[in-house]
Amino acid sequence: MQHAKPLPSLLVQRYHGWKATTFAENSSWYRRLASEGQRPRSMVISCCDSRVHVTSIFGADSGEFFIHRNIANLVPPHQPDGAQHGTSAALEYAVTALEVSHLIVLGHSRCGGVQGCLDMCAGRAPELEEQSSFVGRWMDLLRPGYARVKDIVPEADQARALEKEAVLVSLENLMTFPFVRSAVEARTLSLHGLWTEIGAGELEYFDAVERRFVPV
Repeated sequence: MQHAKPLPSLLVQRYHGWKATTFAENSSWYRRLASEGQRPRSMVISCCDSRVHVTSIFGADSGEFFIHRNIANLVPPHQPDGAQHGTSAALEYAVTALEVSHLIVLGHSRCGGVQGCLDMCAGRAPELEEQSSFVGRWMDLLRPGYARVKDIVPEADQARALEKEAVLVSLENLMTFPFVRSAVEARTLSLHGLWTEIGAGELEYFDAVERRFVPV
């Protein structure tokens, strides 16, 4: 692998800083995690966006959350076709092996993936419509959400509306997985839809009774 390079010096310095402080102050906890394995109570499916810092939002320590990140925090529908499905594999492991109690889908403001889907569906991003576009084909998952907002939400508000639809589409698709549905029906697993406003630090959850997102 001749293309692999050493870490940039900045990251090396940050690692040594972490090892000398955070790790040193919690070394017994890290040893326990290493020897006993992980027992997270929750799985979080969030966006790859570097501005979404899941553990910081909830003040979590190592070992508390099983986290999977992808473009626009999307969950595909259950599709056992023998192909490689990273999100579905992470989901299966969390629910059937780790037996998490809570499954959280976390969306966010100013999501580039959602904006790309909006532009693609509106005909403004032909490059994403190419079959060779991994991002475009991934964002096809959100087309049902776009169909729900395009005619009833003003254009200026469609990006935010679609960000929240991404959460709802994922929640809907989660229930197509037999092991998720059975755990939910057995009340050993609960699903949660969240959306965070990055600039204001606000967090909203989807209220299934009121059918809208409300502040936490």
